[in-house]
Amino acid sequence: MAQIVRTEDEGDPRLDDFRDLSTADRRPDRPGGRGLVIAEGTVVVRRLLASAYPPRALLGVDRRIAELAPDLADVPVPAYVTSAEVMAKVVGFHLNRGVLAVADRAPLPDADEILARSRVVAILEGVGDHENIGALFRNAAALGVDGVLLGAGCADPLYRRSVRVSMGNVLRVPFASLTPWPSALDRVRAAGFRVAALTPRPDSVSLRELASAGGRTALLLGSEGPGLTAGALAAADVAVRIPMSEGVDSLNVATAAAVAFYELAAAVN
Repeated sequence: MAQIVRTEDEGDPRLDDFRDLSTADRRPDRPGGRGLVIAEGTVVVRRLLASAYPPRALLGVDRRIAELAPDLADVPVPAYVTSAEVMAKVVGFHLNRGVLAVADRAPLPDADEILARSRVVAILEGVGDHENIGALFRNAAALGVDGVLLGAGCADPLYRRSVRVSMGNVLRVPFASLTPWPSALDRVRAAGFRVAALTPRPDSVSLRELASAGGRTALLLGSEGPGLTAGALAAADVAVRIPMSEGVDSLNVATAAAVAFYELAAAVN
């Protein structure tokens, strides 16, 4: 059971895992810091506590810690209770959600493990924006994608902003690095997947046509703006597009992914 610890000392060294989250060069969720996983809000904290990531501590106001009492029943970590004002001084900004949890990172699965148990996977290249990464994981969890593989140039899904935007779904959807890039796409193909590159180019086939063909599919998604590199496009089996109205040629990468995930998951089910 969690140990409830009350403190009103903003300098309490026991709160150092939560300190200065807005200071980029000291942020504990960056690999250059301590590489911790940080969850914000009761929903995300619950998902962290139910995940494979070993919790270290919680920090929150009375009401939020009380709301989490059932989830903390079997979690032997300290839960520090303080005021919103002290929390703001420790964290570096006012936290509307009223509670944080920190955890150590867990070993990532191998890409081949994810492929072996999946029907639909997303493969990302160059998605460097943390909010886009978080939104992609949230969409993947909601729409039946079994796993996410990270190619070159992707942001870390476990950064605090990505975890928050995903509503904690980066802690639920398995992910792994896919290297070397893009030649590792051969491993995906060898595992029985058709690699489909999502692109607006006019010679691509309709996404619905791809989905109707069935089978195991790996959807390849590029960064917002430049999209997929020539090397990634060349390594794919097929180029696919989302048909759009005249005058619109692209969507935000997370929005486009949601449309594609829905079509592919519906075909599998």
